[in-house]
Amino acid sequence: MTTTSAHSAPTPGGIAPHPGAPLRRSVLRGALTGAAALGAGLALASPAAASPAPTAPPRPPRPTTPGAALRALAEGNARWRSYRERHPHETRAVREELVTGQHPFAVVLSCVDSRVPPELVFDQGLGDLLTVRSAGEVLDEAVLGSIAYGVLELGIPLVLVLGHQSCGAVGAAVAADESGEELPAHIQYLADQIAPAIDRDQEGDARVDATIDANVRLVRSRLLAEPDLAAKVSAGELAVAGARYELTDQRVHRLD
Repeated sequence: MTTTSAHSAPTPGGIAPHPGAPLRRSVLRGALTGAAALGAGLALASPAAASPAPTAPPRPPRPTTPGAALRALAEGNARWRSYRERHPHETRAVREELVTGQHPFAVVLSCVDSRVPPELVFDQGLGDLLTVRSAGEVLDEAVLGSIAYGVLELGIPLVLVLGHQSCGAVGAAVAADESGEELPAHIQYLADQIAPAIDRDQEGDARVDATIDANVRLVRSRLLAEPDLAAKVSAGELAVAGARYELTDQRVHRLD
């Protein structure tokens, strides 16, 4: 991160020609018997019957400072954008360890956009990130409560607000602001929350792009104004940072 400002396969949908009642009953009995055998096999399966998990390197120490957490995210993003992902912390041992608790090192507040999953963007695994997602990184009580839980209860040292290139929520907010039209249902709430960040010095696509950055900074400033978070920041136990993900080259860069 650089600094710049089970499912099962579907069954065929066709219906076979009627072969007669006896044959139909035979087929049904066979299908039910097969399904029962499959169910029994699944129910009786145990972890010991599964194939051995591959040996994985030891899990590195969890970052415990804001700086270490930022470095871990930057290193993960460098792997992601150079197609050298490790997909860490997915082994059986890690899954068993996480049954008893979690110790993520960063809260990532990101957009709901399907192209920007934080665990992939930062090449992190199970138990590494506490991800909170809302369209346009918009804050509400549920989002604030989730972030506070990560910081105050889990002792996470970093909150990262992650915006991204071509954010549809920001684009919709800008378009609604320009047209004066009301957006449907709860989408208007998102637009209302993003509206204060609209960069009116720009026009067209440039306005949307600039507003994406301004919105990240606005959300970050609102988080820093939360008394409990501010106290952690003042004590040096927490950093609240802003960043942006570029879809074109998969790079994350800081916006603080």
